[in-house]
Amino acid sequence: MSMKSIFDAKEVRSEFEKASIKPSFIPLIWKHVITHHQNPNAITTAIDWCEIPSLPSAAYSLLASKFKPLTSTLHSLHRSSDGITTKLLIKLQNGSFVEAVVMKYDTRLGKYDGKPRPGGPRSTLCVSSQVGCKMGCRFCATGSMGFKNNLSSGEIVEQLVHASRVDSIRNVVFMGMGEPLNNYAALVDAIRVMLGSPFQLSPKRITVSTVGIVHAINKLHNDLPGLNLAVSLHAPVQDIRCQIMPAARAFPLEKLMDALQQYQKISQQKIMIEYIMLDGVNDGEQHAHLLGKLLETFQVIVNLIPFNPVGTLSQFRTSSEEGVLRFQKILRGTYNIRTTVRKQMGQDISGACGQLVVNLPDMKSIGNSSLLADIEDLHL
Repeated sequence: MSMKSIFDAKEVRSEFEKASIKPSFIPLIWKHVITHHQNPNAITTAIDWCEIPSLPSAAYSLLASKFKPLTSTLHSLHRSSDGITTKLLIKLQNGSFVEAVVMKYDTRLGKYDGKPRPGGPRSTLCVSSQVGCKMGCRFCATGSMGFKNNLSSGEIVEQLVHASRVDSIRNVVFMGMGEPLNNYAALVDAIRVMLGSPFQLSPKRITVSTVGIVHAINKLHNDLPGLNLAVSLHAPVQDIRCQIMPAARAFPLEKLMDALQQYQKISQQKIMIEYIMLDGVNDGEQHAHLLGKLLETFQVIVNLIPFNPVGTLSQFRTSSEEGVLRFQKILRGTYNIRTTVRKQMGQDISGACGQLVVNLPDMKSIGNSSLLADIEDLHL
């Protein structure tokens, strides 16, 4: 029988309740595991539950028989040549692999009331929620893997624990492998752990990205108020969405926009719209006008994403820089929609948007060493 992760909060609470152990001890255990894991010697030194002080005696035998401090291991780590992006290849207990990416940003490059934001360099972790993905988006390398399995909430949280060895993580974005809202229960449980002690992340610093799972969007704000929602729209009309995102057939654009309207009405928060720029497919001036009309009644930030090639799997080309800027100008100038262009990061280690697939990166240089504005800082 496989052991459960200590970060599978529901499992731990259930077992503690059966053993009449107060759940207030759980954050203490998590803190010990995190602190131990950040110790340089922790790679070779296993955690002994008995080393944790002040637990009830019943807790020690329970932990030893049912739980592991970490069910996953950091298999390998690859840094981009610019030092901004680090990709973690993580091996799960079942032998599968997922990838997580740490990206360094500078909050001072974000704006608030037209002025640079205070602060300095920060790091964002892009986490995976599934092994592979069943959405099958034709521009995404992860989709080429097909769907393997969902991650447990503990396996999701463990990515944050592993990444904390690389850098101090301020923000978490669910933009890695998988469709987060297709693993809804584990997603909610994992984020609740991240929001609590000892991680203490702010909900404003967590972003969940989805292709548009309507029924889950309708539940998200009630279950996790205050989070940032990002929607992978990628086309302003249903037929183009279906061409490049087969799963869009199950979630018609009209129903998706109704769900987003309701979500925004309840949450009173801006929504991030992700839009990948595919040459000759969705990047024309007519597409910009259609997108502007679709979104003009919403409070949104549109993030234009230059397409990242995925080798022989790709049937698409990257839009020209001039075309991207023209698209941005139409949304801003004609429709007064705040529109940004995502800086390309981590291409040389296959860690950029749409490139996450379990393989070995080729270590080419992209030679760009400037820090970037953080995705969450765009909202404020």
